[in-house]
Amino acid sequence: MERYLAAVLVLGVSAQWLAWRLRLPSILLLLTFGALLGEYLAWEHGTREPVPTELLFPLVALSVGVILFEGGLSLQIRELRESGAAVIGLVTVGAAVTWTLSTVCLIWLIGIDPRVAAVIGGILVVTGPTVVAPLLRLIRPSRRVASMVKWEGIVIDPIGAVCALLAFEALHAHRDSWVQDSIWSIGKTMVVGSLIGMAGAVVLVQLLKRYLIPDFLHSAAFLAAAVLSFTASNLLQTESGLLTVTVMGIALANQRTVTLKHVIEFKENLQVLLIACLFIVLGSRVDLREVVELGWPIVGFLLVLIFVIRPLSVWASTWTAKISHKERLFLAFLAPRGIVAAAVASVFALEASHLDLPEDVERSLEVMVPIVFVAIAGTVAFYGLASPWIARRLGLSEPSPQGLLLAGADPWVRMLASTLHKAGQQVMLVDTNYSNVASARMAGLEAHCASILAEYVHDEIDMAGIGRLLALTPNDEVNTLAVSEFAHQFGRKHVYQLPPRQPHAGHRREEIAGHLRGRYLFRETLDFDELARRVRMGATVKSTHITLEFSFADFREKYGEDAPLLAVLRGTGELEVVVVDGVREPTAGDTIVFLSPEET
Repeated sequence: MERYLAAVLVLGVSAQWLAWRLRLPSILLLLTFGALLGEYLAWEHGTREPVPTELLFPLVALSVGVILFEGGLSLQIRELRESGAAVIGLVTVGAAVTWTLSTVCLIWLIGIDPRVAAVIGGILVVTGPTVVAPLLRLIRPSRRVASMVKWEGIVIDPIGAVCALLAFEALHAHRDSWVQDSIWSIGKTMVVGSLIGMAGAVVLVQLLKRYLIPDFLHSAAFLAAAVLSFTASNLLQTESGLLTVTVMGIALANQRTVTLKHVIEFKENLQVLLIACLFIVLGSRVDLREVVELGWPIVGFLLVLIFVIRPLSVWASTWTAKISHKERLFLAFLAPRGIVAAAVASVFALEASHLDLPEDVERSLEVMVPIVFVAIAGTVAFYGLASPWIARRLGLSEPSPQGLLLAGADPWVRMLASTLHKAGQQVMLVDTNYSNVASARMAGLEAHCASILAEYVHDEIDMAGIGRLLALTPNDEVNTLAVSEFAHQFGRKHVYQLPPRQPHAGHRREEIAGHLRGRYLFRETLDFDELARRVRMGATVKSTHITLEFSFADFREKYGEDAPLLAVLRGTGELEVVVVDGVREPTAGDTIVFLSPEET
């Protein structure tokens, strides 16, 4: 048991790291590692289930609830202002179309019992944040497209689970009362899920508002509240827990009474770990021989699911929505299935094993889990590899954004921004001084009059193509806060700030704590005051090409060390911002941006 749990954790983290290095969908590698672990267990121990099923599936169910709770915390109602109609269509009409067509194709292509086909069709309605979020990080689509995909992926999970539950209950329900029972079940799920979810959110907000929970218990309290709400909801109505935690997360994300950023960051880190472990565990339980025995019919079903059912679903659900044809086409080729589908299929397979069902139904139920896992692996592989390419071809993504967000718009900052803009780089300036902003706009630069720390910057400014922050204000503390604010969005590697003003000798009390600051720009001696002084004395920001005839050594011979480098635009198109740790020496084909010496 200990070796198995250690293997799950190590393989899960290793798969995610390897996927990051190779720029591949992490779920694909997680499933592969999980299947290989299952084959090893079957070879060495003769079983794929070292963890008792009675213990495993409750843990899986709770973990899925936590993942959906975290997903709900990322949903902002304001994102629906432009794409609300499309999202509503995708989770209603689109879900119905996917459920119906998937059921029909399973009956026709694979030949399983219609009642079991309806269960699998309901399971395949879900997509889920576990696969959508990593793909969005990989694809980096425009903000409107990302919001549509994110909302669909999270909201449709409880809807798909309810669809599958209704079909599953039809396996053993009395035919005369099934329709009535189904309507009652749907209504009860909606009421129970919504009420408990909203009540849980209100209680948490009030506890935090009155400081009744100490700071060090915030994350643990939210985790416990999500698990409690999920469990209580499922006790009152089966499979309503997914709706409960989703509603609870959305309600907390859209309140303005207390700040939850620290809780959200904890939940995101926890989600990464849960996804890694869950996919390894569930993947290890799949017998690859059962998958192979499905033969070519499952391949045909997978192709129909990707190339027919999903496009028809998107077209039927968005044909009245105000979205472009490019956005509609991109949505038609992004619907990977994730951990919710795997968990629901595994739980239903376990529950079905305790029922007295007809023989033909039992035979069909035996292939339910392999079919769902083929759908997960196939859709993740296809969409993970094809969607980034499709998004780039449609002009909807920026896989490696090079754009710069500059905090500050003082004269020397505008010089730097103008030089980079003329070199073909995207720059955006944010400053609270309207005079600076107006001057930047007069120079043809995109500039916004706002505090870099304001929610307005995150909520109202479209940062498509922006991938780095340069904190260049005269206030060292504001620069540090800006770095902390955007480190989560851009990554610590891509947040920079000016070196703070040098503290007086021996005054270490004035130094900024290492875990708060970003990467220091340019040179340690080039703080804001020094840069502003040089510009007042006549220094300017310039750019020049490095060629075989004019090498970097020639540049240094001409200008000396008094011309500090600010950025290097590589011949490959990559922009490198110069930091105090140094930068790779420019070579022929590169363009350097530097601060020229003061003219005498």
